[in-house]
Amino acid sequence: MTSLTAAGAAFSGALEAERADVRDRVSVRAGMAGSLTQVTGGAAYDAVLLLGVLMYLQASGPVIAELAAHVAPGGFLALAARTTTSALWRPAARQDWRAALAAFDEHDRARAEGRDMRYVNEIGAPARADWLDALINTAAGCGLELENWYAVRIAVDTAELDLPPPSDPGELAALLDVEERLGATDPYRQLGQLAHLILRRTPARPAR
Repeated sequence: MTSLTAAGAAFSGALEAERADVRDRVSVRAGMAGSLTQVTGGAAYDAVLLLGVLMYLQASGPVIAELAAHVAPGGFLALAARTTTSALWRPAARQDWRAALAAFDEHDRARAEGRDMRYVNEIGAPARADWLDALINTAAGCGLELENWYAVRIAVDTAELDLPPPSDPGELAALLDVEERLGATDPYRQLGQLAHLILRRTPARPAR
């Protein structure tokens, strides 16, 4: 596995705490979006992951195009992104009515201006929310077709601070089962705080 990170020292430190057989399978390289070809040498991979990062980057289109160029035939790109639906639903679900109304105003302005919806997250960082259809269409334009998508954090996102998981194994298993089923089923998956997209490149056809 190759991990590309702008926080190489921190990641390398965490990796050092793992077993030798884990460390031997991971290569950590310093870099960021916009420099993938230089860092990877143009290599293609069976799986390319960008999870919980896209909302902090300036725009999704160039990043998806760059990542897609490194997905091997038959491989996939996994993205976890904030969607406009989740940016609207989170404050409403938490009964922060003023914040919910402000989110609706920003949603309407973004749509009228033809831009991404913007918000400030719980740690005070500016971020973007993507239109789900636009993400899918952008990926399709880069040769990646949507295989499926799943929602993350539907029933367990009711407060700013995460509650500790249930200590009872049976209760924890039930919670995870509920989240998995909600996250894979419409209309409930529309309300997830992140959309996890699996975007696959069509396998190359064998030469005749």
